[in-house]
Amino acid sequence: MFRSCAANLVALFNSQNVRRTDTGDGNGSEPRQLRTITIQDLQRLLNSRSVESPTDYEEDDDADDDDNEIENVGEWHQPWFPPHKEPQQLGVELLMGGEFGSVSSKIRSRRNKRNISQMILDQSSRPRGAISRENMISELIPNTNGTAVASYAANVYCGQFSKDSSFYYTCCQDFRLHIYDMTSPPSPYTKRQRNLRRSATGVWDDSDRNHDTTLKILKTIQGCTGRWTITDSHLSPDNERQVISPTVYMTSTLDSSVTQTPINFQDPNQRQRARAHWGWDEDSFGIWSCRFSADGNEVVAGGSGQIFVYDLLADRRTVKIIAHEDDVNSCCWADTASGNVLISASDDTFLKVWDRRSLGASQKPSGVLVGHTEGITNVSAKGDGRYIISNGKDQALRLWDLRKMCSSEDFDNGANRDYKLRGFDYRYGHYPKPKRAAHPRDCSVMTYRGHAVLRTLIRCHFSPAKTTGGQYIYSGSADGKIHIWSLDGRVVQVLDRSKTSAMTFDPSAEECILPNSTHSTVCVRDVSWNGNEPVMMSAGWDGGHSLSKSVVARHEWKGLSKMSYGLEDWMEKQNMERDERATRTRRTLRVPGAFDVEEND
Repeated sequence: MFRSCAANLVALFNSQNVRRTDTGDGNGSEPRQLRTITIQDLQRLLNSRSVESPTDYEEDDDADDDDNEIENVGEWHQPWFPPHKEPQQLGVELLMGGEFGSVSSKIRSRRNKRNISQMILDQSSRPRGAISRENMISELIPNTNGTAVASYAANVYCGQFSKDSSFYYTCCQDFRLHIYDMTSPPSPYTKRQRNLRRSATGVWDDSDRNHDTTLKILKTIQGCTGRWTITDSHLSPDNERQVISPTVYMTSTLDSSVTQTPINFQDPNQRQRARAHWGWDEDSFGIWSCRFSADGNEVVAGGSGQIFVYDLLADRRTVKIIAHEDDVNSCCWADTASGNVLISASDDTFLKVWDRRSLGASQKPSGVLVGHTEGITNVSAKGDGRYIISNGKDQALRLWDLRKMCSSEDFDNGANRDYKLRGFDYRYGHYPKPKRAAHPRDCSVMTYRGHAVLRTLIRCHFSPAKTTGGQYIYSGSADGKIHIWSLDGRVVQVLDRSKTSAMTFDPSAEECILPNSTHSTVCVRDVSWNGNEPVMMSAGWDGGHSLSKSVVARHEWKGLSKMSYGLEDWMEKQNMERDERATRTRRTLRVPGAFDVEEND
């Protein structure tokens, strides 16, 4: 093995001194430029094993921990386990089971009867019965690579629509929150003049130049600075309050107030001594994720191995759980009704389910979701108390059914073993060849692949229930792509941020075809799907600059630009015309002495 490696190294170094004949100007030969040898080149040379198929990995519970050492780095974002190309049976059963929206629209789709115009015509000929919004646009998936609508000099860590999609907000690494009006279309781009001025502290304030947008700005909030960045943010159900972390503050969104109220998750007797300015208490607890409850009266937060619940009305912490052996990167509520079930996702590779009604008797979880082989970056709930999804650093997005979770007893009796690769760090942008595709005790329902969960805590979400029934799952990716999967496992759309148009283009115009991009890959950290229209907003980090820079892009369904008014107005117009035709028909065909159609109904 070492002789082979040495020969390869000698060949590589000798290739640096090969002279070539320069035929460009006829002046003979000149030394060839030396090529830089990267760490990845050396790792590939020193690895004598050939690339094996993912199916070559057999599960072995008795394998030594040394088996999880890194063996093969491979190319950047090596697709060790390719995504499904055919519908998976379990996913099809979920799609057709009625829990993910209307089944009729899915039947039409499977029969290739997705002509919206014909559907409207057929429905309009009937005397009664409106076309539901979901049946109308559930098949309309954003399909453009997007147009830039906002840019920042700092990385964007959160970018989401409000619940009613009336506004969109971003949270940046410079601790600024920007809120945009989404009821107005983007305005034509005009270059802003630099407004450079010296502040009272003598530092040049270049904030106006750092933020550029074609969206209407509703509000900009300078958050209280902390250790690193705003790691998470969430809106209350009424869209009027927002919580941000790592040091949790609550602020208003739609009025002129810039007041930020701290939420203290510490023990009451430690509050005077706590280093709250840095987001830590006396036990060195950091908060990386926070979520409002469905009624807006509580906040769940997770961080350094623990999760908390804070009662905003009582102004006190009500729950503290030592939940994981590693950082809790994400947490959420399992449903939008009771608020009793909490989900925590950790770098220890496990998701744990907590029922507050049983915490008094035991601090053990009600169940554990086992399947990831690396740390978990994000967890998102469908809101029905049953289904959740999670993104893992093992490059897998998994769908879970809480009814199939591993019991706490089974977890303690062997399922608690992790299968992480020792020495792997997702922040460096390379995922080595793994030993196995999933944990041997995997209890997930479906697995979705194709994206790159690297560099940062990539987020994932269900599509809007109002318009799609939640039948799609989507995620950002470190390779600059936005992946949209059908629930059945297939990738149905991939949007490429490297081909996003500049801010000078009209987002609703016909998509322009850009030449192949030469700059570094954009890392898409967060994506949000508009709940009313087939529109997405994505927040991506531009890796082609020495300084941090982020761009928010707007992605539309191509057919949307053909309408001179909004989709809501279009549907309302169609329904009104249908009702008018039905009324005229009843008046024309009414028989004396017969019951009116509405009375008969």
